Amino acid sequence: MSAQFTPYISFPGNAAEVFRFYHEIFGGELEVMTYGEMPMEGLPFDPPADAVAHATLRSGTLHLAGGDAMGPNAPGLASDVYSFMLQLDSAAEAEELIGRFTAAGGEVSMPFEKAPWGDHYGQVTDRFGVLWAFNATEA
Repeated sequence: MSAQFTPYISFPGNAAEVFRFYHEIFGGELEVMTYGEMPMEGLPFDPPADAVAHATLRSGTLHLAGGDAMGPNAPGLASDVYSFMLQLDSAAEAEELIGRFTAAGGEVSMPFEKAPWGDHYGQVTDRFGVLWAFNATEA
């Protein structure tokens, strides 16, 4: 089987801001398409033209997709049910990313330190409510 796993997040109306932020953090290629940039006929709802229909960020092996959730049941993001884990080559790389997230309003959910399994591990909840976990095999 040849498959690529790309997490998809439905944001509560701020997907454009979130993806610009993730692009600042991770770099790479960002593509954002609003509903106003695509044919609207045939949609089962009437989205705002500036709402994000689909966004993708590709930076090395990191692939993330998402858009704006529509309707009264749009999800909130603050949850400990899911997280995105980044496996890094060094603790220094992880600490740099953690620093970027916290400098931009994120909060440390679990300090980045030596874990019982021997790696360094920690978590940050970004300012949008998404939990990012960081694991580094080398100090």
